[in-house]
Amino acid sequence: MSAAILVVDDEQDIEPLFRQQFRRELRQGAFIMEFALSAAEALKRIEAVGVSEVVLIFSDINMPGMNGLDLLERLKTDRPELAVVMVTAYGDDDTRRAAADRGADGLLTKPVDFALLRAEIVARMAERGGGA
Repeated sequence: MSAAILVVDDEQDIEPLFRQQFRRELRQGAFIMEFALSAAEALKRIEAVGVSEVVLIFSDINMPGMNGLDLLERLKTDRPELAVVMVTAYGDDDTRRAAADRGADGLLTKPVDFALLRAEIVARMAERGGGA
């Protein structure tokens, strides 16, 4: 199976947006993208895809139920080597500090800069030994 990137966001329009932005890479099989509308669904998706195949997670911070920071903390406890980049509409110092304190590998602000997102994916794929 290809390396999987998991995007966690409670906004349903995120999936088609990401699929459009990465259509070439997805078509070429450089990686697969999985999507979850909640932190709980993300945990199920990781289990279904195979924890060793998930190489990068992009997670929104503000979600109902378990928020992205709680998900981050749980992921880093269970699998500290997994790269988790938080995405938020609030890029203030308190949010950055909270994400960093819980082990985030990065923080992107909305609206998402897809050039930065692509660079993050390329870097993680290179670490894994593949190219995007």
